Amino acid sequence: MINKIKSLRKLPRHGILPGGRAIQQARDLAAAMGTGPTPTSEPTTTTGQVYTDQQIQALQQAAVDNYLTQQALIAQSNQNGQTFQILNLADDILNDTKEVVTAGLWSDNLTELTSYYTGSLTTTQKRYYVNVYQKDYLETGSAVQFALAYGNSNGYGSSALGTLDDAASRAIYSQYKQLLLDKNTSKFSTVTSGSTDSIYVVNFQRNRSKEKLDPANWELPLTGIISRDTNATGSVAVGAVSGSITLIDDSSLTDGSVEEAGTVYNVVSGSITAGVYNSAAPHYYGTVYPAHSAIVLDGDILDAQLNFTTNTGSNSEGDNHFALYHSISGSYSASSAGFQARNKETITSTIYFIRIKNGDFNFSNNPSYTSGSYGEIAQQTFWGDPKSYITTVGLYDDKQQLLAVSKLSQPLLKSKKREVNIRVKLDY
Repeated sequence: MINKIKSLRKLPRHGILPGGRAIQQARDLAAAMGTGPTPTSEPTTTTGQVYTDQQIQALQQAAVDNYLTQQALIAQSNQNGQTFQILNLADDILNDTKEVVTAGLWSDNLTELTSYYTGSLTTTQKRYYVNVYQKDYLETGSAVQFALAYGNSNGYGSSALGTLDDAASRAIYSQYKQLLLDKNTSKFSTVTSGSTDSIYVVNFQRNRSKEKLDPANWELPLTGIISRDTNATGSVAVGAVSGSITLIDDSSLTDGSVEEAGTVYNVVSGSITAGVYNSAAPHYYGTVYPAHSAIVLDGDILDAQLNFTTNTGSNSEGDNHFALYHSISGSYSASSAGFQARNKETITSTIYFIRIKNGDFNFSNNPSYTSGSYGEIAQQTFWGDPKSYITTVGLYDDKQQLLAVSKLSQPLLKSKKREVNIRVKLDY
């Protein structure tokens, strides 16, 4: 495909300056004088005005000079008055360039979240998960940042509603197992404790994590639970007296393991700035799945290290995911630790280099640019030095169909004294 560029301000086909009537005058004089020798008598015009031989020759020369000037301007306009510039596929277009971009994952591209609010959910929804906002969900600008859920392979910790298959915790465990684990793996596991029936899940809002959660650039703060009701939506007391930790992944120590869910890493205690705590023998807490923007924590380990006291009763509505919410939300007041996270994406681009020489795109097709029946340039200061302002670059296919439009941040002056290089980047 041949790609073309078209300036928003197209060039006219010609730019005749005032004085075009001199061309006709030259023709009249040439017709009157013929091609023979200069007459000895003093010729007269139809108005009776008498010209000397010298005056006739001067007028004729002036008319010819003016005509030649006009023709030169027309030729230059036709040559430089292109409205399309054909791009060279080898020199002007750079295909499939890749760039890795990271940014703050939270609203307004923030990298740290320190305030947490739960939203209004139906009773049925609350049994499965809780959405966490950065502001009160009724406040302008409030948006879901991440969601929390609790899963149990046996359906413990939630009401069976008459049958074990209807337990919310069982549904959550099964859902994430199918999403994240290899097809021959039946349970989540942690390096030191092996398989577990009890998991807590942090699921980032997908549009925030973009391509994936950025490994080595997230830090989850947790504070211990002092006491809680059987139902964690009730009274829950948290504080540093029961321990406070921050969790990261071990991507600084390992390349991770490649599974059906992508490259996965272990969740360990540590911090972004200091790295993995006790790197020779890390403390493991679960697994992170960056490609799915999900962190799965081992419920048994959270019980042992942070006193989560997970409700694992049969047919008991424990709402354990609210315990994780209180642990995260209480961490800032307990230890001034916020939830840090960044997203990561690889952007593929095609770059078009638009190189405009000094003689190109110096005219405009705006009706106000010319005047009169001869299409004379209206602004006298532009005579001999035309100027225009480029505001838009259009990319066309070989059938002159507009495919993409790129707007400049501000109008760009173009004249004979200025050459321009414009870089158009098309991301996909």
